[in-house]
Amino acid sequence: MSGDSDTVTASGDTAAPSTDGAIADFAEVAPPLPSSTMLSSTQVQSGPPIEPLVRIVTYDPAQWEAFVDEWVSSLKMKYHKVLRYTGANDRGIDVAGFEDKDYLRGVWDNYQCKHYRDAIPPGTAWPEIGKMLWHSFRGEFAPPRAYFFVAPRGTGTTLTQYLTNAPALKAALIEAWPKSVADKITSTQIVKLEGKFAEYVDAFDYSIFQPMSPRQVIEQHRDTPYFIARFGGGLPPRPIVAAPPSELADHESVYVARLLAAYADHTKASVPDLATLRAWRPLEDHFKRQRECFYHAEALRVFVRDKVEPGTFEGLQDEIYHGVADTADGDHADGFERVKAVTQAAQDVPLAAHPLGASALVKDKRGICHQLANEDRLKWTK
Repeated sequence: MSGDSDTVTASGDTAAPSTDGAIADFAEVAPPLPSSTMLSSTQVQSGPPIEPLVRIVTYDPAQWEAFVDEWVSSLKMKYHKVLRYTGANDRGIDVAGFEDKDYLRGVWDNYQCKHYRDAIPPGTAWPEIGKMLWHSFRGEFAPPRAYFFVAPRGTGTTLTQYLTNAPALKAALIEAWPKSVADKITSTQIVKLEGKFAEYVDAFDYSIFQPMSPRQVIEQHRDTPYFIARFGGGLPPRPIVAAPPSELADHESVYVARLLAAYADHTKASVPDLATLRAWRPLEDHFKRQRECFYHAEALRVFVRDKVEPGTFEGLQDEIYHGVADTADGDHADGFERVKAVTQAAQDVPLAAHPLGASALVKDKRGICHQLANEDRLKWTK
C-alpha cells in the first residue's frame, strides 16, 4: 500500500491516521438539533413552505405570465380598465391601467412586466424607455402618468438608483442612446436623437419611470383570490359570526317558506308564518337553529369570496348537495323529518379534500342545505 492509505487492522477496521495526517483539523459531524415544534402532516407531504419571494424567481416565462395575469386582477380595483397589450410591436406598453374612457389618450399607467432571469440592468431598460419616448413623441399615445418596471428579481441596484433620480436617469439614457437604444426601438429604422425628437427627449418628465419591487407585487397579489392557491398558507382565522337579525331579510324568503311548509307537513296544520310557529316550541327552536346555520354559511360565503378562486364556494355547495341528494330523495314520514335527515347527512359529508374543508364547520354544512333550498336545489315537501 502507498503511504497515503489508511492502515487496516486484522479485524478489517480502518485505524485512525497518524497525527501527521492532519486529523486534528477534523471533528465529528453533530446530528441536527431536535425541532422545537411538532411536525405537521403538511410538512411531511410537501416539506417546509417556500416564501413567495423565493418561489417567483423560479418561474419560467409561462409561469411568470400566469402570475402577472393573477396580479393584474388586484389593479382592476384602482382603474377604469386594465388591459394587456397583445400587438406585434409593444411600443413599450405591457399592462396598461386606464383612469378613464380616453384610454391611451387620457390618464394611464404602464406596467412593464417582462420575464427576466436576473434583476433588470440599465442596458435592458434603455430600449423600453426609448420605445415609450419615441412612440409618444409620434403622437401614438399620451405619455403615461407612471411607468413601472416589474420583474421576478426587480430592478438591479444601478437601475434603481437611476429610477429614483430623474436627472441622472435622463443623462444616462442620452449617453447610452447611440449604442444601446437607437437601433432597438423599431425594426424599420435607426432612431437618432436629433431635431424635434431630441428636444422632446430633453424636456420629458423622467420621474414617471419607477421601480416596483417584487415584494410590492406579491403584497398586491395577496389581495386577489388567487394568492392562496398559488402560494399556500391557508385561510386566515374566520371572524366570529354575528347572530341573525331579528327581522327576516329578503334573501331568506325561499328557504324560510320551505321550512314552514315542512313544519306544516309534520303538524298537519297550517303554518303560514313565524307567529303561528310559536304554538310548537320544539319546531320554533328548530327554526332558530336552522336560521343560525344559514347565516353561518352565508358568512363563510362572504369570508372566502375574495380569498379563493371564483367558484370555490360553489364547489363546496356541490359537495354538500351530492352528499345529501340521495337522502333528500328518500322516503321520510314528512317534510320535517326530511329536513332533519338531510341536514344530518350534510354534517357527515367528508370535506378534507376540498380547499374550504378546514373552514367549513357543522353550522356551515347544515346552513348550505338551506342555501341549496334557496336556489331550488333541495325541497322538503313533495
